[in-house]
Amino acid sequence: MSLKNKTLFITGGSRGIGLAIALKAAADGANVAIAAKTAEPHPKLPGTIYTAAKAIEEAGGHALPVLCDIRHEDQVKAAVEQTVERFGGIDICVNNASAVSPTPTLETDMKRYDLMQDVNTRGTFMVSKLCIPYLKQSENPHILTLAPPLDMDAKWFAPHLAYTIAKMGMSLCTLGLAREFAADGIGVNALWPLTAIDTAAIRNVLGGEAVAKGSRTVDIMADAAYVVMNRRGDACTGNFFIDELLLRQEGVSDFDVYAVEAGGSLFRDFFVPDAIAEALPTKTDSAY
Repeated sequence: MSLKNKTLFITGGSRGIGLAIALKAAADGANVAIAAKTAEPHPKLPGTIYTAAKAIEEAGGHALPVLCDIRHEDQVKAAVEQTVERFGGIDICVNNASAVSPTPTLETDMKRYDLMQDVNTRGTFMVSKLCIPYLKQSENPHILTLAPPLDMDAKWFAPHLAYTIAKMGMSLCTLGLAREFAADGIGVNALWPLTAIDTAAIRNVLGGEAVAKGSRTVDIMADAAYVVMNRRGDACTGNFFIDELLLRQEGVSDFDVYAVEAGGSLFRDFFVPDAIAEALPTKTDSAY
């Protein structure tokens, strides 16, 4: 497997899972466009598009940092065009950017609701749409979206309805685009973690240090994404992959290497269906 000379367009890739996927591809010598809105250091969030680009270059890839807020069509168009001008095309679109606010209905103001819809569902739709004309020209095109399985269980909606709608909207984009562009050979898939992943969102929004200790590192998602992106898009599409399940199918058996705190209990991530979690050897605590 290799992504050498492939061009990835990654949204929100200045830190976290997006950057981990970028660095994994960079190790093969891939071209990576980081389309994100962090140009200046943030007091609570590590990394900018420029530090991400530097890390990609140091890992062996070729980087293009692009200042881009995916809520704005003109900025996404410009970012896509800059990527094509620099690298000659786009082979893989990674919809990583996401806004998170898992609040109950009465505590969710409409500004936050609109932000999650604009970034998550609308952003995924628009970025995919604008990349597809170039993906059609690729030898092995992919759209990979960090979105959960479509599990229509009320327990995922009741505690944080607005957030769930926005995330499931990303999943619906995966479902629809996979069928719509199957004839073009574009592999459209979603990837989601079994456990919480140690990111800025976990540390700042979803539980802090306590949950971070019961999480896995971003490397597990990067490794799983790498598997998907190396498959034939025309033969691998419409899937909702769970990181651990996918890697076990690839022969991986040692998952301790991904634990933030060795030997500790792990928190199960939102939206993972019980049937999937209970079928895996890893035991998770769903209270998170």
